[in-house]
Amino acid sequence: MQTLTDIGTLIVQTPGVCGGRSRIAGHRITVQNIAIDFNAGMKPEGIISEKPYSTMAEVYAALVYYYANQEAIDADIITEDSEFDRLEAEHKA
Repeated sequence: MQTLTDIGTLIVQTPGVCGGRSRIAGHRITVQNIAIDFNAGMKPEGIISEKPYSTMAEVYAALVYYYANQEAIDADIITEDSEFDRLEAEHKA
């Protein structure tokens, strides 16, 4: 008989790991990374092909977590993108 997985164990936050961002348990793949790929048009199967050490359940758990917290995660993504752009422009100058 297959062992059941509590989906609440698939996404974790650990201070000091990935900046404390929500991530797939046991990996350094953040929910933000999954959301960015998904919003860029990648399907879960494509995300797994790029991150073959993750499972379909983990990717879908990350997407569920993202949609449950979309406003906050999207704001973090925008903030990080803006900081990247600022640092890139500063470096080029």
